Amino acid sequence: MAAEAQSEGSSLVFHPLDQFIVKPLFGEGPVQWYTPTNVTLWMALAVLAIVAIFVIGTRGRAIIPTRVQSVAEVLYGFIYKMIEDVTGHDGVKFFPYIMTLFLFILFGNYLGLLPKSFTTTSHIAVTAVLGFGVFFAVTIIGFIKNGPSFLGLFWMSDAPLILRPIIAVIEVISYFVRPVSHSIRLAGNIMAGHAVMKVFAGFAAIAAISPVSVAAIVAIYGLEVLVAFIQAYVFTILTCVYLKDALHPGH
Repeated sequence: MAAEAQSEGSSLVFHPLDQFIVKPLFGEGPVQWYTPTNVTLWMALAVLAIVAIFVIGTRGRAIIPTRVQSVAEVLYGFIYKMIEDVTGHDGVKFFPYIMTLFLFILFGNYLGLLPKSFTTTSHIAVTAVLGFGVFFAVTIIGFIKNGPSFLGLFWMSDAPLILRPIIAVIEVISYFVRPVSHSIRLAGNIMAGHAVMKVFAGFAAIAAISPVSVAAIVAIYGLEVLVAFIQAYVFTILTCVYLKDALHPGH
């Protein structure tokens, strides 16, 4: 689209996906596994923001909490109750891991809404590490806690005998698809919202439709603020559901 506009002599030239390009922080050249990049920077900022709120902001532990302490306590209570409601009391011991996942995704999403920032959770390389990390962790926990009986997760004893093998195959496929869908869902939703905002920002350069584009950007930005939280919540609650299957594999 940008190429066509340029060939027609139009000033409307923009590339919505350029904002997702991984670039080295220092100099030019190829990105190696050890190269500090914009992804590295914004992931580090997300970690620092989490530490600032949950370590520095709550070190006073005042009876009448400050605003920062109140935010930390609300998030803590929200995730703790989610884990307890979904997985039962057995899942509470995994609260630190699930809370860390939620906070990292949440802060990564919200920092990505700042001007000139980089949204780390829009990259499948980042979300795949999170998704497959949950998959392997849950699988290992399932076998450690239940042994071979963890395989009962795939065998529906309540179903008619003739259907059980078919259902078992479907359950196995569904189980191994989990980390893929888990990671793509997060990256796809975040990337789509940012790309749409960039498209409308490009149209804002045209005077005739500039007011409409600006209004659309404001509306989409407001929606993205909500989506940033929802996607962190969805990733976390799915993690809790998978953990419940590992702790209680019987149907």
